[in-house]
Amino acid sequence: MVEDLAHRVALGLDNARLYLQTQHIAERLQRSLLPTLPQGGRLQLAARYAPAATTAEVGGDWYDSFPLVSGHTTLIIGDVTGHDLRAAVTMSQLRNMLRGIASDRQEPPGHILRRLDLAHHTLYPTATATCVYALLDQTDDGTWVLEYSSAGHPPPLLITHDGDTRYLTGGHGLLLGVDPDAARTHATETLPARSTVLLYTDGLIERRGESLDQSMTRLRQHAAALAREPVDTFCDELLTGLASDHADDVALLAVRLPASPR
Repeated sequence: MVEDLAHRVALGLDNARLYLQTQHIAERLQRSLLPTLPQGGRLQLAARYAPAATTAEVGGDWYDSFPLVSGHTTLIIGDVTGHDLRAAVTMSQLRNMLRGIASDRQEPPGHILRRLDLAHHTLYPTATATCVYALLDQTDDGTWVLEYSSAGHPPPLLITHDGDTRYLTGGHGLLLGVDPDAARTHATETLPARSTVLLYTDGLIERRGESLDQSMTRLRQHAAALAREPVDTFCDELLTGLASDHADDVALLAVRLPASPR
């Protein structure tokens, strides 16, 4: 009996050690795939990723941003369903597929997400994911315009320099992996000077026992109070104020527009 008990304890310790090792590998993989954001232009970009605070679980959250030859800057946020190494691996492959499709096709956001959905459904028929794909560009008169499409993802948040906030709810469609034949649309927003656009995953807002409306109102209030902070401080303070005890991993991406058209 003593020998059997010792064997069970040893097996439990081995399983715990293997679990922690797997989670460590997943987090290292996920962090290694997080991109270097474009720098040196007139746009100010900052992003953050944090694994779940309560369980140290790693999921499929990711962000991305890169310039296209057309002059547009892509803004991307996504979340693959699951909290394990498989979700992290699927996330990395989905991210790379989106990079390739976006760079090759340079089509409106809704078209790009439909192509991504077709590829995702073919390669990962049992997995689902959410994503926002956006294009930021400056027109000839100096105005900044955002085109975006959402595949079941929480809406981007626009924060003006004066602290006014609103969610960008256009171009919304199904999650990736649900119906690859479904039509996808995109929406267009003209952005005020010195405004900030925030893309985020649901780990930043969702709380047990709290309605989604309450969670999204809280994000608006925090973001409004930080509207004039440097974009890096903006991201850090959002994580501190909203995600100190988050039960899910969190990714966020913020872009700040310049003060004048040129």
